[in-house]
Amino acid sequence: MDKVILTREGFDKLVEELTFLKGKKRIEVANALEVARAHGDLRENSEYDAAKEAKARLEERIAALEDKLSRAKVVDPQSMQHDKAFLGAKLKVKNHHSGDTFVYMLVSQDEADFAAGKISVTSPIGKGLLGKAVKETVEIKIPAGTIKLEVIEITYG
Repeated sequence: MDKVILTREGFDKLVEELTFLKGKKRIEVANALEVARAHGDLRENSEYDAAKEAKARLEERIAALEDKLSRAKVVDPQSMQHDKAFLGAKLKVKNHHSGDTFVYMLVSQDEADFAAGKISVTSPIGKGLLGKAVKETVEIKIPAGTIKLEVIEITYG
């Protein structure tokens, strides 16, 4: 199986989700299943079917998180070259077409959250910026066309 590369923040977030799902959420789902079961004939009980489906989805998510965490490798930003953009780097970039500047953090696919400025290293922009240094310019093909970005600053931590 392939390693799952995560930042410390991403790893901690998955552990937190797993703890919540195995604790509080499992109890909620079990209670809903019991309430639905008390409504009588299980063959014609849509609440029971929905509760069983919710339990199955919960257990699938728990299994997926446990698998991912068992294969996780947490990157240490301090062990990376700080003059180039790698996983865990915060990049300030300038869009040459619009003149706007943006701050992106390069993260694994599992941690991506574009609204929070966290872009996956497997996305077109993430791939294009990976390994770039300050003052480097790169043209990246995205679904809307091509953008030209210049790396202005790279920080870690």
